[in-house]
Amino acid sequence: AGDEGIFQQNKVAVDLKWFDGYLESISALTAEQIDANSQTLGDTVSSIAGGADQVVVLVNDYSTGNDKVIVSEGINSVADLKGKKVAAEEGTVDHFLLLQGMKKEGLSPQDIEFVPLETGKAAAAFVAGQVDAVAVFAPFTTQALKRPGSKELFSSKEFPGAISDHLVFTRKYVNEHPDRVQAMVDSWFATLDYIKANPDKANEIMAKRADVPVAEYKEYAGGTKIFSIEENLKAFKPGNDMTALPFAAETMSTFLNEVGLAKSKPDLSQLFDDRFIKAYAEKAKK
Repeated sequence: AGDEGIFQQNKVAVDLKWFDGYLESISALTAEQIDANSQTLGDTVSSIAGGADQVVVLVNDYSTGNDKVIVSEGINSVADLKGKKVAAEEGTVDHFLLLQGMKKEGLSPQDIEFVPLETGKAAAAFVAGQVDAVAVFAPFTTQALKRPGSKELFSSKEFPGAISDHLVFTRKYVNEHPDRVQAMVDSWFATLDYIKANPDKANEIMAKRADVPVAEYKEYAGGTKIFSIEENLKAFKPGNDMTALPFAAETMSTFLNEVGLAKSKPDLSQLFDDRFIKAYAEKAKK
């Protein structure tokens, strides 16, 4: 969107900021140093539990394998993680995935020696043999798997809907500039149209930004499900599984509370605002 002038076409001035440390971007939005961020639902719920006032206006995608728990030789099951050193970026989505996978197999957070490290550093520590396992997202998954004998133990593929990525704004910004929020949402769908029409050019732009070769970037495509406008409209509706955002948010809130990553259960009744995707859908119909 930045490189191809899509924001300008939608008459919105956007200053894109890139954060090498994902946690920094979440902190920047919480501190209102930026107006919007691409972040996961779990991390947004966590921010709200900490007192932030944020609004989810769009689903970008679901992770369907691009978030992984990678282990060293000799660890063949979740039970084998007991007593082992496991690194992840504390309180973020891959920590959430790790704890979910452990809970499913009856392990508690106390059963491992947790090592909190920024995602890139966590992958590097694993490759250097300083920890026994690591929870990371792409492209750090590729880096982690360079350790001889390492393998994927489980991934976001096993937890459909658990890791969804969103365009999240501060409530203040949404209230003051709904027209700009709309232009951003319109720009997102225009970007998807561009990617579909120009796959090679788009991959080249995105691989450069991710700092990986194009061939490697293409391999990540299967690990992410990008949401269409129809899938967006459906996701915002109430439901009784993780594909419904209100249900997923409540589930994550309970989970973060249980594992001590959130002190209290936040009020999530105002978290989702689907008016922008609905307005886009109406325009797209015409």
